[in-house]
Amino acid sequence: MNGLVHGAVYGGVIASVLLTTIAFGIWFERKFAGRMQSRLGPTIVGPFGLLQSVADVVKLLQKEDIVPRDADRPLFDLAPVLAALFSLGVAAVVPFSPTIIASDLDVGVLYILAVGGLMVIPTFMAGWASNNKFALIGGMRAIAQSVSYGVPLVLAVLVPVILSGTLSVSGIVTYQANHHWFLTWPVFIGVPAFAIYYMAMLAESNRIPFDIPEAESELVAGVTTEYTGAKFTLFYMAEYVHTLVGSAVGAALFLGGWDGPFAPGLHWMVLKTLVLFTVVYWVRWSLLRLRSDQLMVLCWKWLTPIGVLLVLGAAAWVQFVPGGFQ
Repeated sequence: MNGLVHGAVYGGVIASVLLTTIAFGIWFERKFAGRMQSRLGPTIVGPFGLLQSVADVVKLLQKEDIVPRDADRPLFDLAPVLAALFSLGVAAVVPFSPTIIASDLDVGVLYILAVGGLMVIPTFMAGWASNNKFALIGGMRAIAQSVSYGVPLVLAVLVPVILSGTLSVSGIVTYQANHHWFLTWPVFIGVPAFAIYYMAMLAESNRIPFDIPEAESELVAGVTTEYTGAKFTLFYMAEYVHTLVGSAVGAALFLGGWDGPFAPGLHWMVLKTLVLFTVVYWVRWSLLRLRSDQLMVLCWKWLTPIGVLLVLGAAAWVQFVPGGFQ
């Protein structure tokens, strides 16, 4: 199959599956939160409330598109579109199985970090273009948080790259499959690196306890304060897609991707991704939001120094441990 056609077909299928998963994921989060708080969650629309997300989308798309009088209209309209595109774009190089991948780049990890890092642009663009002080503060917080937590995120991702000797995401998964993924990474290096990656991923996705850019109790809704209807829906969707794709990346880089103890395949990648995605909900409805100063202390005084030590440890393991790099 022609490379362009292959990418378009697989990209369309993966994007459709991701968006469908997000729709059910939002329903699941509501039921999950209700269970944790002794509530029922969605029960009215469809069996067990399964169609509540569909009803919400229909409602949001019917709402009036309101643009503030003094807003920067071109930037205001472009920001939610870019947020959705960037969040979906990361999925292009995530291998869901040996054959299900839109584009198997040799520098797939670099692509993930580059495109994922671009998410901060539409976020700040929305805050600036809204001409609203609450939205602008949310955008400034997003810049500070994204730049800060991007450092430990990169350091954590470098660990499997160094240990496997490749920047290809599918290559890292294959390396884990050839070395029994649950025994591949040294425990004292792999487990802390995965923990740092997961926390940094939550911060990059603005999920509790790292949702300072939104902080509805302080900023109403952060950068989305002035957005309505379809544009708000795109921002809302982008946040969930970013979290889901981040979970898939974590499953591929640290948990062996499609490899499993019985029959390797797509089902293992899906299972690992959904487990990590569910943990995001668990964390959100269990922990409180960090203050801005606590957020930065955690990043610069703990995660970043530990990440540097892990990268050095991975390099030393490859260099000095017999069989550390094969």
